[in-house]
This record gives sequence, C-alpha cells and structure tokens, in this order.
Amino acid sequence: MQQDKHPDYHAVVFRDRAAGYAFLTRSTATSDQTIEWDDGRTYPVVDVEISSESHPFYTGKARTVDSEGRVAAFERRYGSGSEAGRPSEAG
Repeated sequence: MQQDKHPDYHAVVFRDRAAGYAFLTRSTATSDQTIEWDDGRTYPVVDVEISSESHPFYTGKARTVDSEGRVAAFERRYGSGSEAGRPSEAG
C-alpha cells in the first residue's frame, strides 16, 4: 500500500436529528462539531437527515404499492392476455 494516498479513517459519530438516534462507527467523513460519547471520549459528529431509525422502509411506515390491484384494473380495461391467442369457437 502506498503511503499518503489514503484518506484518514477514524471513529465518527453519525447522528440522525429527526429520530434522536446516534451511532459510533469508523469513516473518512470529517466534521468540525464534536460530541462526547458514552465511553467518555470526544468524537467528530456528522448530522444526517435520515437513517435506519427514521427511514419509512425500516420503521414499517412505508407505503406499499397495490400491484395486484393494478394488474386487475389493467385486465378489466384491456382484457386478459390469455384470450388473445385462442382460435374462435364459432364454426
């Protein structure tokens, strides 16, 4: 590995302001703000808008798309595709 080519990889606290949730991890992100963590040490803190604590997908508040209803509406409007290839029974 070449020296002086890689960014500084250090401990950083990421804080989700919306959920009031913070976690300590390692990152190359930097910040001028600091926070005192549970272990008594001071770490740089990076504020994020959304995390797994506030994201609708992870919290279970996500809207689900009714794909079955969309298919049924399409078939009502345009007919089902399986009838298009059948020969007529009149005859």
